[in-house]
Amino acid sequence: MLRLHQKLMYQPDFICQKNANPGQKLPLLVYFHGGGFIVESAFSPLYHQHLNALVAEANVVAVSVEYRLAPEHPLPIAYEDSWLALKWAASHSIGNDDEEWIKDYADLDHVYLGGDSAGANIAHNVAMRVGSEKVEWINLNGVFLNCPFFGGKDPMGNESLTTYAFQKNFLDKLWPFACPNTTGLDDPLINPDMDPNLSCFGSKKVLVYVAEKDVVRERGFYYKEVLEKSGWNGDVEVVEVKKEKHIFSVFYPKSDNGIAMLKRVGSFLNQHKANDMFDSKNFGLASFE
Repeated sequence: MLRLHQKLMYQPDFICQKNANPGQKLPLLVYFHGGGFIVESAFSPLYHQHLNALVAEANVVAVSVEYRLAPEHPLPIAYEDSWLALKWAASHSIGNDDEEWIKDYADLDHVYLGGDSAGANIAHNVAMRVGSEKVEWINLNGVFLNCPFFGGKDPMGNESLTTYAFQKNFLDKLWPFACPNTTGLDDPLINPDMDPNLSCFGSKKVLVYVAEKDVVRERGFYYKEVLEKSGWNGDVEVVEVKKEKHIFSVFYPKSDNGIAMLKRVGSFLNQHKANDMFDSKNFGLASFE
């Protein structure tokens, strides 16, 4: 069964002592790679580099999930694999001994989800599952979404008709290919605004990154709007990075903007240690030049 959600384990250069007290252990990040649900891997050099850079900056323990890909394994299989991976990781708090390393070093009272592009879409949908199923031993503290893969059948916000036409043409082909049984681009799996249960989102903190030159940029801003109007009781921040394209930090983690983003995400993943940095008055919209 583990082959359905193979995992890579990452640790930072500095790590706490084995079996440290809970307050000395490191937050656990469960991460989902991008690739449009059809390509890429947790084991690829690109994502190996990305996760190493992230854990080194954020000082967290990370589990990078190898979910099955479409079209051989169409959606919702990737969502199910990812949900099982989160449950597997979190279950080390209730006696699961599969991976002693998680028990020894990860603070399972502070679990986070993260992902980029399609992986960000997965992180959102897994967080929805957390909220609906209410597994008592999954202690989800926050979710970060990097250039999330969302869409819809109509343009919204400040989305130009040209940008939307390009986006829709792409999604009209890719989304049914990855999810053959979809109801279309207003399927709640890709358009959160269509989800009647959005208020049940299973985390109280969300950090969204968007890139100025990304065709799905406006969807990231819109995500904040629909979460807030749903009645969800939490805080969401959107950070826009100027002059950058889709998932720039994955491709260029050592660029100035890539480093700045990793630092910001690192602060988010350690917010329980410095609540004054991420209290409600600091959440909203931000921009990096």
